[in-house]
Amino acid sequence: MNKTSVFVCIAALAAMTGCKTSPAPSSGASASTTPPAEAPAVATKPSLMYPKTEKINHVDTYHGTQVPDPYRWLEADTAKNVAEWVKAQNKVTFDYLAKIPFREQIKERLTKLWNYPKYGAPFREGAYYYFTKNDGLQNQAVIYRQKGLDGTPELFLDPNKLSADGTTSLGSLDFSKDARYAVYTTSTGGSDWRDAYVLDVATGKKLSDELHWIKFSGTSWHKDGFFYSRYAEPTKGSKMANKNEYHKVYYHKVGTPQSQDKLIWEAKQYPLRLLFASTTEDEKYLILTASEGTSNNSLYVKDLSKPNSPIVPLVETFDKEYGVVENIGDKLIVVTNQGAPKYKLIQIDLKKPQPANWKTLVAETDNVLGGVDLVGGRLILNYMKDAATLVRVHDTNGKWLHDVQLPTLGSAAGFSGKKEDKTVFYTFNSFTYPSAVYQYDIASNKSTLYRKAEVDVDMEAYETKQVFYPSKDGTKIPMFIVHKKGLALNGDNPTYLYAYGGFNASTTPGFSISRMLWLENGGVLAIANIRGGGEYGEAWHKAGMTPNKQNVFDDFIAAAEYLRDQKYTAPQKLAIAGGSNGGLLIGAVANQRPDLFKVALPAVGVMDMLRFHKFTIGWAWVPEYGSSDDAAQFQNLMAFSPIHNIKEGVSYPATLVTTADHDDRVVPAHSFKYIATLQEKGAGPNPYLIRVDVKAGHGAGKSTTAQIAEAADVWSFTFYNMGVNPYATK
Repeated sequence: MNKTSVFVCIAALAAMTGCKTSPAPSSGASASTTPPAEAPAVATKPSLMYPKTEKINHVDTYHGTQVPDPYRWLEADTAKNVAEWVKAQNKVTFDYLAKIPFREQIKERLTKLWNYPKYGAPFREGAYYYFTKNDGLQNQAVIYRQKGLDGTPELFLDPNKLSADGTTSLGSLDFSKDARYAVYTTSTGGSDWRDAYVLDVATGKKLSDELHWIKFSGTSWHKDGFFYSRYAEPTKGSKMANKNEYHKVYYHKVGTPQSQDKLIWEAKQYPLRLLFASTTEDEKYLILTASEGTSNNSLYVKDLSKPNSPIVPLVETFDKEYGVVENIGDKLIVVTNQGAPKYKLIQIDLKKPQPANWKTLVAETDNVLGGVDLVGGRLILNYMKDAATLVRVHDTNGKWLHDVQLPTLGSAAGFSGKKEDKTVFYTFNSFTYPSAVYQYDIASNKSTLYRKAEVDVDMEAYETKQVFYPSKDGTKIPMFIVHKKGLALNGDNPTYLYAYGGFNASTTPGFSISRMLWLENGGVLAIANIRGGGEYGEAWHKAGMTPNKQNVFDDFIAAAEYLRDQKYTAPQKLAIAGGSNGGLLIGAVANQRPDLFKVALPAVGVMDMLRFHKFTIGWAWVPEYGSSDDAAQFQNLMAFSPIHNIKEGVSYPATLVTTADHDDRVVPAHSFKYIATLQEKGAGPNPYLIRVDVKAGHGAGKSTTAQIAEAADVWSFTFYNMGVNPYATK
């Protein structure tokens, strides 16, 4: 089965771009809605002529409180007037960006930096090893295969041929147990909707199978077919924004039309429930999980070796997380935070599955347990220690054998393989360590460099440190800081501060070729591991959930103050960035402390905290944020909702909002309404702009061309508004 534990898959439904790689909760102070006294209020309006955004007289009443929503019409993202508004906003934005004198130089340098081969870790299916490769500037990575590790690579599947402009991306690729078939899913324009197709592996020929309306689902084989989850076909014009309801699990047999797929599992009485299915490697068991949000799940099992066997509940509550790693005979190996906020590994004997009979294989430790793989007779456990990877190897009885030696502080992923494999592959990267592929011999515990990226940057010129700074309530928060060696702490360095802070998702060290442009031009990169994430387990996560969301903003503001006080930078040289839930973060802190930042870069953000649950999968975020349908939670949400806390006449940081027309995770209406409000109320002289990508979504699968274009614009805007020309003396 896919070794990614179910709670990792559930986290992918959060308002985030990617998946989860998590002091006790505070009393949950509310956000201040009034800027501090020193916040600059400038009487003059911005010199930019923004498009006129019509205001309508729409008012909602929440628990006796009237809340105007004058830009409600922007939620109709397929309407003609909204399309015209987007076109007008993009014209102002791109006209502004075109006047930045070094924009083309930045784009040229990014293109050169980006142009290097990028490889994924190989994995074995039948006689072949498969791997991904991007030659450098290809819009999508290509799937290759080779017979054995010494074979000659040959093309297997090229997603670049699926669309002329590179906007169709590969979602997943799964092989049948006998390696006769492969099913792959695709996304068009970055949407969460997936289409599925089947290949004959020997010939590479695409078969007649064609499946649609798949969402939040993998594919798991059993015999000559596979399980998957889908929704009913949406009504015309509603697929990008309407609420997703009634998730169902189906079984598809190769060679038959989707209309004949067999319904396996549904929850008729619970329309807002997510249902997932996966099979164990031996295809004996079907593992079924349900979730009512982006964390915590119930757990069921069905014995596929017995015809018409029932679906048996193992856990029917939704208060903890349970992710099945694999089975050994009739015993399931499961990662859970039941009684272990930093997670532990347990064994469930299906002959006596009651919780009283569960056996702990690996107890909770001081570090957070993430992914687990069963391969080569060993359990390979991937931990986080202060947000960096620690890999430990145990036998199947849970006994610790040894740790895997990693190159440096960073992030390792992979280690997936078959139960009988003797060697597996993993990737490793860090802020200044481009992604490398290592071959790991399980018996000898030896890692060998298999492939290493060659990048046009001298990585030895940079240093990474981890600091721990106090937040408002005294909690120590870790932060990575990366910059050139010999940096002068003079309070004048351009600095880019990034964080996420939600959904139990951890921000671990990772290589970004885009950020190397920032670093090579004297910039400081700071990554704050604020509460709400999963870096220290479920307690760290809950300390940033409703009603404690203000802790997240306080942690981020404290990070900025630390960078200022330690003379890394000053407010006029500080840019802040975050995407999705991180976009909410940036919108909230820019409102609360506009004096502290020069540039704000909220990407695909959740900006309307009163209505987020009314679109697509937004209802699944209610456990994280709360809901305006609840009186107490409404008050908490109103205290920090970015749209509702922009004040008339305040000078906010120079803001470049980025979103996309095919984002059906966090619908673009959030960003549309936010920038319309900021343009209406914010005082000058800083620009308040929005950049709307076309044929793009929440981030996953975005083409290389689109990534370079967006990065060039973001860095140009940031440098320009800091008064820095990175190429002035070059």
